[in-house]
Amino acid sequence: MRILGLSALYHDSAAALLVDGRLVAAAQEERFTRKKHDSSFPRNAVDYCLAEAGLKFADIDYVAFYDKPFLKFERLLETYLAFAPRGFASFRMAIPVWLKEKLFQKTLLRDELKRWEPSFDWQGKLLFGEHHQSHAASAYFPSPFDEAVVLTMDGVGEWATTSLAVGRGAELEMRREIHFPHSIGLLYSAFTYYTGFRVNSGEYKVMGLAPYGEPTYAKTILNKLVDLKADGSFRLDQDYFDYCTGLRMTNGKFDALFGGPARNADEPLVQRHMNLAASVQAVTEEIVLRLARSARAETGIANLCLAGGVALNCVANGKLLRAGIFDNIWVQPAAGDAGGAVGAAFAAHHGYCRQPRVRADGLDGMSGSYLGPAYAQPDIESRLATAGAKFDVLPYDTMIDATARALADGKAVGWFQGRMEFGPRALGGRSILGDPRSPSMQKTLNLRVKYRESFRPFAPSVLREDVADWFEIDVDSPYMLMVAPVVEDRRRAMSAEEQALFGIDKLNVPRSDIPAVTHVDYSARIQTVHRETNRAYHDLISAFKAMTGCPVVVNTSFNVRGEPIVCTPEDAFRCFMGSDIETLVVGNCVLRKDDQDPALKRDYKGAFELD
Repeated sequence: MRILGLSALYHDSAAALLVDGRLVAAAQEERFTRKKHDSSFPRNAVDYCLAEAGLKFADIDYVAFYDKPFLKFERLLETYLAFAPRGFASFRMAIPVWLKEKLFQKTLLRDELKRWEPSFDWQGKLLFGEHHQSHAASAYFPSPFDEAVVLTMDGVGEWATTSLAVGRGAELEMRREIHFPHSIGLLYSAFTYYTGFRVNSGEYKVMGLAPYGEPTYAKTILNKLVDLKADGSFRLDQDYFDYCTGLRMTNGKFDALFGGPARNADEPLVQRHMNLAASVQAVTEEIVLRLARSARAETGIANLCLAGGVALNCVANGKLLRAGIFDNIWVQPAAGDAGGAVGAAFAAHHGYCRQPRVRADGLDGMSGSYLGPAYAQPDIESRLATAGAKFDVLPYDTMIDATARALADGKAVGWFQGRMEFGPRALGGRSILGDPRSPSMQKTLNLRVKYRESFRPFAPSVLREDVADWFEIDVDSPYMLMVAPVVEDRRRAMSAEEQALFGIDKLNVPRSDIPAVTHVDYSARIQTVHRETNRAYHDLISAFKAMTGCPVVVNTSFNVRGEPIVCTPEDAFRCFMGSDIETLVVGNCVLRKDDQDPALKRDYKGAFELD
């Protein structure tokens, strides 16, 4: 049974391929087109999935789309009718687009699929799942659990914004939903908009900004915006929001409540913005904890799976883990809409085709999220040579030692190995690495390599066998979706003068033995590295540990701000030449910036629209 899953036409388009119940390939369209959050039909991603499996489109049994466009259109119409005559300007803009494109998505999908196979039986083989069903399936079926509660939390699908499901064996039962316009994801996006960041891409900046502030507005949010019940169910007071009918997330009443208009993107961040971020983060965590407690009490099930965009809030996930409500937690690494492609395929395989569940090899059914393209060594050398790169080809062990030495010497290293990651996190396949012991590494990587805000934190990649010696966590966290504190004896006590600092002034105060990955509240976003899913990365960190005694490296995605994570060796070389990365390692090829032709350097900082 071969099922192609698709997520497309809203944001983060992707394709995923199941063969006999195993996920063999998945990729986001943005990686191929170099357009971040690309929403177009994922032609390149489909081509990749077919090639990776050695299949032709005629070999595909079913194509599964991740949501139901007609239900979304129904929600759009009902919302405008409910708020009429408010929102007529927004209605006038949205309806022509729906009538021209989105309402007839089945026809659009048919036409796209017929590019590969003109005789494709689109009436019999094209399936549609509901948005939250796809999210829930993406979380449960690849998880290591035979039984689990599944919580999906996002902005909105068709109608659902929060849902509870139960998975047992090959069955997934959707139990309860909270419907639009009441949404944790949209609440968080409202504060993303209000603090001057871009909705649907800047939410993680709000999460990163929150530790610099105090949750001084949390009570105001709970008293005025959110009617939160003991079981985690909630309603939002729409008098303060404009996302149902307007062209903004918030309105004048929201501005008055929080003391001024929304911040413009080019305005400086001040303590008030940090406090707003801390407040919405605290409220989100409380909602998630209440939902989890009620789900455990209702079902008695010990395992929890998470999906939807809110599941990418690794701070909330860490709080949930430490609360001990569930014995085990597993988060879909592509928890946002891209992961809907995976879920659509799994939902079709088990729900429509009634196929049995296949026991996953290794940690889970996501293969460490290494599901994208890989490049053979001869191909890498040919591509780099054509791009004009100068490089040495080293034996594997020598390459590992040379890279570890570069890290120990304080260099920023571009690391391109094996299959590309699926989802928003770089996990040691397409990463920029650094020495976490360096007090200046965070600022250096943000300002000179990534060209982004200085407050943005970096994640530690740590050998799984050593994680508990450095962080207050001792479970697998392979997808960088759990935050945990640095252990007490690795922390540095702050002076009274340092403790009196506010906001981003705290940034340059070293807080632990690994300051480059220790946030201002002593937390870190953990990635545990496992030899069985990424041998090269595990070997590299092991070599770095042998040299330095530290089994941790700084890991950030291999891209600059506004650019998708690199996909090809050529992408990696361009990013290397357009930033202050000093060493690039692609397969067994090692490149040093000083050896390269200066004429190939480019102004990469302005090459991509900022996120």
